[in-house]
Amino acid sequence: MASDRIPDEATPAGKSGVHADGVVIRSTGSWYDVMVGDKIIPSKVRGRFRLAEDDVTNPVSVGDRVSLRLSADDTGFITEIYERKNKLSRRAAGRRAGREHIIVTNIDRVWTIQSVRLPKPNTGFIDRVLVVAEAHGINAGLVINKMDLIRDRERVNEIYELYSGLGYPVLLTSVETGEGLSALRDALVNQTNVLTGPSGVGKSSILNAIEPGLELKTSEVSEKTQKGRHTTTYVSLHPLSGGGYIVDTPGIREFGVLDIEPWELSHFFVEMKEHLKRCRFPTCTHDHEPGCAVKSAAESGEIAESRYRSYLNILDSINQGDKDVGR
Repeated sequence: MASDRIPDEATPAGKSGVHADGVVIRSTGSWYDVMVGDKIIPSKVRGRFRLAEDDVTNPVSVGDRVSLRLSADDTGFITEIYERKNKLSRRAAGRRAGREHIIVTNIDRVWTIQSVRLPKPNTGFIDRVLVVAEAHGINAGLVINKMDLIRDRERVNEIYELYSGLGYPVLLTSVETGEGLSALRDALVNQTNVLTGPSGVGKSSILNAIEPGLELKTSEVSEKTQKGRHTTTYVSLHPLSGGGYIVDTPGIREFGVLDIEPWELSHFFVEMKEHLKRCRFPTCTHDHEPGCAVKSAAESGEIAESRYRSYLNILDSINQGDKDVGR
């Protein structure tokens, strides 16, 4: 997939009233850091964007290409958001439940980060991210981190074989030993990549290892609760010295699927596509209908049990509306 690069040259910044084009590299909620050439311009957003996008939590997102009106105090005012190539989003949780929360836009690949333990792998979370990526036409991959802590090699092998067999790149990494970091660094080159996963899986540690100048905060994971603390507070886009960009995201415990109809969901499970045309009903949801080829494939082992279970969990959450959680 071709990538729209952050422009090397842009309208000069620093002069009041001048307009400039740039890319949003960080969002703190009310302020946005916009990269214009080699300068970072703290910027606000016009109220009309918030009014026009009342079904989303954040009308401007990291990765957006925008136009600014520059002020004399070296801040900016976002006046236009250019058309997005794609977006990675999820259903918002908490008081904004049901609305769309856009994580990042204009990306080439999303990498789901899991760890062998502390916390343990969550295939339900992986599958939700993959569904969203497939739905938005975004390439995806999986990183299994903390290989130095491995106790259950068989379980890791199962996950590796399942997702690599579906065509997704799967990398095994360890910050402590250096395993897989070179391969990951090579996979990120000349692309805009986003790393997402639960707290504690080591996203920030991985980024510090492959790009030491970032100096991102890290924290330990509780052995008792198997949960980590949020060390990354905001979504941020960082340039990589080898070429390309990486987007670091806060740890996500829930990854709600949004704007997919029940009958559409199977189209975003890559192994189900070949069976769809053999179902008796064109809008089959592969749950209770007779003559369902997908159910038959799951029963015969052609579709992995964990993937079909994930499918049913996501289907159930879609049918229930805003009760979508990463299971």
